[in-house]
Amino acid sequence: MKFFKIYFTVFCLSTVCAAQAQQLPLLGLKDAVEIALKNNFNIRLSKNNIAITQNNVTRGNAGMLPQIAAAITSVNSIQDTKQTKADGTTPTKNGVLNSSLNYGVNLNWTIFNGFAMFANYDQLKQLNQLSEVAARDTIERTMAQVIYTYYNLVNQNQQIKAIRGAIEISKTQLRYANDKFTVGRASGLDVLNAQVNVNSDTSNLITQIQRYRTAKIRMNQLLVRDLQTDFMVTDTIIIDDKLILGDILNQAQSQNPVILSSQINRQLAEINLRQVKATRYPTVGITSGYNFNDSKSPAGIFLQQNTRGFNYGLSASVNLFDGLNQARKERNAKIQIDNANINLSKTQQNIEAEISNLYINYLSGLDLVRLNQSNIAVAKRNLKISLEKYKLGNITPLAIREAQKSYLDAESRYFEAQYQAKTAEVNLKELINNINIQ
Repeated sequence: MKFFKIYFTVFCLSTVCAAQAQQLPLLGLKDAVEIALKNNFNIRLSKNNIAITQNNVTRGNAGMLPQIAAAITSVNSIQDTKQTKADGTTPTKNGVLNSSLNYGVNLNWTIFNGFAMFANYDQLKQLNQLSEVAARDTIERTMAQVIYTYYNLVNQNQQIKAIRGAIEISKTQLRYANDKFTVGRASGLDVLNAQVNVNSDTSNLITQIQRYRTAKIRMNQLLVRDLQTDFMVTDTIIIDDKLILGDILNQAQSQNPVILSSQINRQLAEINLRQVKATRYPTVGITSGYNFNDSKSPAGIFLQQNTRGFNYGLSASVNLFDGLNQARKERNAKIQIDNANINLSKTQQNIEAEISNLYINYLSGLDLVRLNQSNIAVAKRNLKISLEKYKLGNITPLAIREAQKSYLDAESRYFEAQYQAKTAEVNLKELINNINIQ
């Protein structure tokens, strides 16, 4: 009775899933990628970061443009005044209100600072390029994650179909066992063993359906939509089997985002040295403005005074001695350039090693796809012959179970090999920033 309940539950679940699959909308890979590129949180954040760095690339932010400011100052005071004059008189005034009002427009402009402003401008442009590389990397990684998850769903769904096929074979074996038991050609043990096989395959189906549903939740998460959104996927995995190792390695040097970031960081280190060296030169600036002054002092010699006018000037300063810090900063900046070069070489070697390892997995996956495709045909033929022999009573239940297991394993290995090859292919294309959705 317990076995029957389990079988009935899974039968209902499988029937419902099959009925729903016919009604569910098909989510194509291209559609999934487009939705992710539109909604994914990381991509939206990276776009905002690009907007910030683009806004920062201005000559004003680099210090090339003048600064003009308007200012107003009002000062008031109430004072008691006692004066002693030359004629001996001592006039006294209490509660005298004094006021002063200053306002005007002033300009400050550094016209030379050892070319540091030009280095600053180059630094802002490099930082903008760095954010663009990071954004492209985020887009490629998001696309790769969507593709991995999508083809994982395809793989999991194929596994479900294979297990359902195994259940049908087990049910056929159970029917044969019952028929043979009815006519006295088999024992009740054969029937029980066949029933156990059905239940075992049914249990595997429950587990596989759970994995499939979990993968769907992960896909919905990547697409930033309701996690319970149901859908169906295609049933094929198309592998690009034309990838060449040499071409990938060459493209990686100019397209891999990690290598590009290391190259930009090297340029930033060189710009930093220019900024440090700039402090050896004098700093020259000009100042100018037009100011108004209005002051009142009832107790003073002048009761009221108004002045206005244009002012201008030139300032210059140069560092003569700073405790030998200038030389120290330049030495450190040169070491940072050396570190950037070392890091670039290290990054290039790491990427080359990663590509080489992935290419091995890629070729291995292609070989396994071809091998297991052939194995499926052989295992299927063996299972068919075993079923016929079992029907005639020429082989034991254990032998047919082994034939069934061999067929299921061949299918499983084939699907896994497809997924392995596709994953390696996408990984390789991600490393050269060249994922294409056909």
